[in-house]
Amino acid sequence: MEAVRQPIGGEDEYLQHRRLKRGAAGWILLAGLGVAYVISGDFAGWNLGLAQGGWGGLLVAFVLMAVMYTCMVFGLAELSSTLPTAGAGYAFARRALGPLGGFATGVAVLIEYAVAPAAIATFIGGYIEALGLFGLTNSWPVYLVTYVIFVWIHLRGVGEALKIMFAITAVATVALIAAAIGLLPKFEPSRLFDIVPDGSAGSSAFLPMGISGVLAALVYGIWFFLAVEGVPLAAEETSNPKKDMPRGIIVAVVVLVVFGALMLVLVPGAAGSQAMSESDNPLPEALRVAYGGNTLLADFINYAGLAGLVASFFSIIYAYSRQLFALSRAGYLPRWLSLTGARRTPYWALIVPGTIGFLLAAVIQDGALLINIAVFGATVSYVLLNLSHIVLRKKEPGLERGYRTPGGIVTTSIALALSAVAVVATFVVDVFAASITALIFAAALLYYWFYSRHRIVAGAPEEEFAQLARAEAELKS
Repeated sequence: MEAVRQPIGGEDEYLQHRRLKRGAAGWILLAGLGVAYVISGDFAGWNLGLAQGGWGGLLVAFVLMAVMYTCMVFGLAELSSTLPTAGAGYAFARRALGPLGGFATGVAVLIEYAVAPAAIATFIGGYIEALGLFGLTNSWPVYLVTYVIFVWIHLRGVGEALKIMFAITAVATVALIAAAIGLLPKFEPSRLFDIVPDGSAGSSAFLPMGISGVLAALVYGIWFFLAVEGVPLAAEETSNPKKDMPRGIIVAVVVLVVFGALMLVLVPGAAGSQAMSESDNPLPEALRVAYGGNTLLADFINYAGLAGLVASFFSIIYAYSRQLFALSRAGYLPRWLSLTGARRTPYWALIVPGTIGFLLAAVIQDGALLINIAVFGATVSYVLLNLSHIVLRKKEPGLERGYRTPGGIVTTSIALALSAVAVVATFVVDVFAASITALIFAAALLYYWFYSRHRIVAGAPEEEFAQLARAEAELKS
């Protein structure tokens, strides 16, 4: 059912107060943004999958999720070069699946990006406490300061924010390379398989928790890539989106696959899968175990790991603000949330989710629960994003595309099937977190059906794309 779109009196004036800064990013900054979204996942979190599926189970999960993300990113490269708006996933689904499909996709993405920084804030707080910095015994002041500083930097301007983010990501990237070099001489293949099989169906030295362990480990395989799909959210602020978007997001996912594989093999291969399965800080701990005590390299990785967490926190703030901005500008969410200031930054879209995220971190103080909520939102959006690529290829084969996905809909069909499995896996790992997210999602859909679908702004870029599609279809009929 097509939504009712309200024309806005003085649409030029309406959009004038809702514009982002053009040309602030090229493909290198976009690739850096994609890596920044995810890089904290290389420092910690993924290793907990060793306790769920053993090294073999986590390896299979990593390979499956690497295939899923790579196939999906090829589809997103095409979609972002075709429909370069700040709405990104929501805009793609809006064009392919209609207003309800677009809103559902946007909400799923927003849940992921609004909750993930809260989880990362708890990790930053725990990291600072573990390092003994500032004499803190409670992390809520860290959450507050972290949100205030980085939201403020984003308010200063997108160009400044992306450059600072790129620098922080570079420090974290150097740390990952240094960790790999330091662990390589201590690698011993037998250490990968030191978790004792639990006797479940199909269990072995390679799969100590059997086939079910692979499914349980899928969520942790996602941690190596979670949020890279947010690169297209920068489309309206990119110099040449038709060329820069595909190049930036594809380079980002290739870098993430390489780093993820290195950490997955070298960290447990040097220190043992059993020891690393419960570690809160696996990279420096692996170096200490491998070298029989503390080293300067372990200390450097310890502090650089904080840079990795900050990079992901900083970049995902950017992502949630652009997704909220786009949904608000089009009228799906309250319109005041999309207002931009003199520096062309959406200030309410930065401040409101930041406040909510701080409260979530301070009240819940459970990073694992928050991450699982974010992962459920992410996997739902992946199903809808891959479906959007397939539908749009079928529905509008003649649409001008700046980039075409290798393999076409076969590629995104593979990603669709794997993302559906990933949704199921989130329930296996954490029924409580998945249920909370499902309730939030259902409430948002009710809000759309009874309220916002009657208040969609006809002049928003995503709606104009849809109107052009309808007009072209009518001319052909």
